[in-house]
Amino acid sequence: MTPIRRVLIANRGEIAARIVRACRAMRIESVLAVSEADRDSLPARMADRAVCIGPAAPGESYLRVETLIAACIGTGADALHPGYGFLSERAELAEACERGGIAFVGPSADSIRRMGDKLAARRIAAACGVATLPGSQPVRSGGEAIGVAGRIGYPVLLKASAGGGGRGMRVARAAEDLARNFDTVSAEAHAAFGDGTIYVERYIANARHVEVQVLGDVAGNVIHLGERDCSVQRRFQKVIEEAPSPVVPERLRAALCDAAVMLARHIGYWSAGTVEFLLEQDSERFYFLEMNTRIQVEHPVTEEISGIDLVQEQLRVAGGAPLRLTQDAVRLSGHAIECRINAESPERGFAPSPGRIGDWQVPREDGVRVDTHCYAGYFVAPYYDSLLAKVVARGADRAQAIARMRNALETFAVTGLETNLAFHRRVLDHADFRNASINTRWLEEVVLAGAGRAA
Repeated sequence: MTPIRRVLIANRGEIAARIVRACRAMRIESVLAVSEADRDSLPARMADRAVCIGPAAPGESYLRVETLIAACIGTGADALHPGYGFLSERAELAEACERGGIAFVGPSADSIRRMGDKLAARRIAAACGVATLPGSQPVRSGGEAIGVAGRIGYPVLLKASAGGGGRGMRVARAAEDLARNFDTVSAEAHAAFGDGTIYVERYIANARHVEVQVLGDVAGNVIHLGERDCSVQRRFQKVIEEAPSPVVPERLRAALCDAAVMLARHIGYWSAGTVEFLLEQDSERFYFLEMNTRIQVEHPVTEEISGIDLVQEQLRVAGGAPLRLTQDAVRLSGHAIECRINAESPERGFAPSPGRIGDWQVPREDGVRVDTHCYAGYFVAPYYDSLLAKVVARGADRAQAIARMRNALETFAVTGLETNLAFHRRVLDHADFRNASINTRWLEEVVLAGAGRAA
C-alpha cells in the first residue's frame, strides 16, 4: 500500500472543488489542471497549485490524455483523479496512468472498457443472472432495426453502444420512427463518442430509473451504499435525484443491491461505481441498464444518508488501501434530494445562458449542502457544461427533505444570467412529485407538456 501524496485533478467546475476539499481533509496535495478559461476559477484558487493545460476548448485541454500525463509528471503528482465527464470513463487515460506509474483514482482500464460498451455490459450482466431488457446486437441500418422491433414489439429505443449522458438515444413507436432516426442517432453517437454502433432495446413507458452505489477495493471486497432514484429526467438526462428511492420496497431494494454487488464483484471492480437499473413499475421487475465507472454527479445524496465521503474512499482505494467498512457496518438513515442548478433558460427550451454572475447568495440552512465552483463576479463560459451548483437537502424523512429543499431554492439568489431555480421550485411543488407518483417520462409529458413547452 502506497498512500497518495499529490493528486492531479483532471477536471473543472464543482467536481474539481469537491475533490480539492477531499484532498484537504486527507492532507493530500492538490494540483488542478486548468484550461486558459479556468485560470481564475474557484477550484484554481482552492487547490495547492494550478497548472494550465491548454486553450478553453475541451479538445485542446481537458480531453488530451498526453497533456494530462505530462502535467502529472511535470508537477510530481503520483495520482490523477478524472472526476466525471471528460475522460473519466476512457480506458486510454487509465492505461496511460498505469504506464507512467501514476495511480488512477478510478477502476481498472479493463473494467472501464468492458462496462463502457453497453452491449458488452449487457452480456456480462446476463452472465451474472441479472435481467436485461429484450434487445439486439448491433444493427447496421434502419431496416435491420425495424426487423428487431418487429420481434420484440414497439415502443423501442435506439441506443448508442458507447453512449451516455442521454446522448445517442431515441424512442421509436413505429417503423417510420426507426427509419427516420437511425442515421441521426448513429451520427450523434459517432460525434459524441467516436463510435456510431447502434442497437435496439425494448422501451418501458412506466419506469423508474434506480441506481445502486457500489464501492470496491483491489482485494476484491465490494459493498453497496444503497440506491438512488433518478427518475426526474429530461431527454434521458437527470434533473433531480434522491436517496433512497421513495417507491422501492425493502425486498426489492435488497435484490437490486445484491445484483449490483454481484456484477461489480464479477468484473473485479474497485473504486466508486454505479450500477443503473430500469424498474418497471407495473410489474416491479428491474432490468440492468449500464454501469458508470466513475463518481456520479448525484453522489452527494448517498453521502448524506450514509455519512461516507465517496471521494475520500476513492483516494484511499487508489492508494491500495482496503475498504474501511464491511456491508454490515453500513448504516443508511434519513432522506436526501439533489437539484442541479444550471445556467439555462427553461423558457427558451433550456438553452444555455452563459455570462457573468452578479449577485450570488447560496442558501445556508440546517440540512442543506451546496456544492459549487461559482461566486459573485464569476464568468460562466460557453465552452462547458452549464452546471452552476448542486443543492442537496437532507431530512429525517422525505417530507422534511422536500421542505428544506423548497426553502433552499427560495433563498438561493443569482443575478446576471438565467437559471433553472424557478423551474425546480415548480417541480417540487407538483403533487405528483410530492406523492412520488412519477416515472421517467413524467417531467416531459406532464410538467413541460402542461406548460406548453417542447420537451
